[in-house]
Amino acid sequence: MKGGIVIELQTISQVSKHFSISTRTLRYYEQIGLITPMKKEDFAYRVYDIEAITRLRQIIILRKLRIPLKQIAEILQSADVGVAIEAFERNLMEIEDEITALSTIRSVIKAFIQHLNLGSAIFALPDDEGLLEIVDSLTVSKINFKEAKSMEQLNHASEKLSKLEDKDVRIVYLPPMTVAAAYASGEGCEGKVMGMINQFVKDSGLLKIKPDARSFGFDCSKEEVVLGEPSHIYEGWVSVPDDIEIPMPLVKRTFSGGLYAAHVLRTWDFEDWRLLREWVNASDKYDNDWDSPRWISPETVAGQGFEETLNFYNFIQKGSKMEDLQLDLLFPIKEKDNGRL
Repeated sequence: MKGGIVIELQTISQVSKHFSISTRTLRYYEQIGLITPMKKEDFAYRVYDIEAITRLRQIIILRKLRIPLKQIAEILQSADVGVAIEAFERNLMEIEDEITALSTIRSVIKAFIQHLNLGSAIFALPDDEGLLEIVDSLTVSKINFKEAKSMEQLNHASEKLSKLEDKDVRIVYLPPMTVAAAYASGEGCEGKVMGMINQFVKDSGLLKIKPDARSFGFDCSKEEVVLGEPSHIYEGWVSVPDDIEIPMPLVKRTFSGGLYAAHVLRTWDFEDWRLLREWVNASDKYDNDWDSPRWISPETVAGQGFEETLNFYNFIQKGSKMEDLQLDLLFPIKEKDNGRL
């Protein structure tokens, strides 16, 4: 109770559903200090009070305004309004640069159309030195939107943004490997597992023996996990030499390798898993190979997608800090038969 008003506490799952944000993203925000949940003695899970929920709402608004997480942390942790003004002004300058660049692109394209309408039936752009200088000056790689003049166009643009293009997905082959595996269940199982893996790496001096070690994690619940819901059982791997001794409670597994559709998780939005699955299901080259066992696991479910820690060596060397963590989403696939004999 605060000031005579009863404050309703919400669980991480309730907050996740209300704001349409994954529980793993919420935990990431916690670990980098953006929000702070409460831990009640009579409650098994972390809960959020009105202050934490208000803070989360501010974070979501700022993210939608394209403010980077580092700047959001500076804004929310500072009592100085000047910090917020500086971040907004910087963001505004970038937007205005993009608007100017788009306006320039529109003018150049109109000039091209006019030139082509007056020319022959053979395509040829105007050989204009000044025009080339204007185009060369455009550094707008971040621009990925169009001027929309109708709701239909807006809906089309929104639909396009909610899909992965071929350029967003890489096809990679994971080679066969021996791995040390750890697994845990219940709330916070992802953190528990990665803690065990990272401790094993340090205690064994693995990176001196195998500096190219790779680390993977995945939900291995037998039942289907709803996107945004916390993992029920989570397993983590690190690749190891075949003859290394694996201490309990870790176990040794043999991964047979396979083909994967890969997509870098850029903004800690695990909705990208759904987008990656939809890309695979729509592909005319590859079939969905989820649930096809690529290793033997008596303890947990075998045959899932992976979240690979990128630059694992550097991540461990820096102290396994969440702000240094980068993930690659790996979805198991196989080439379509397409009637081959």
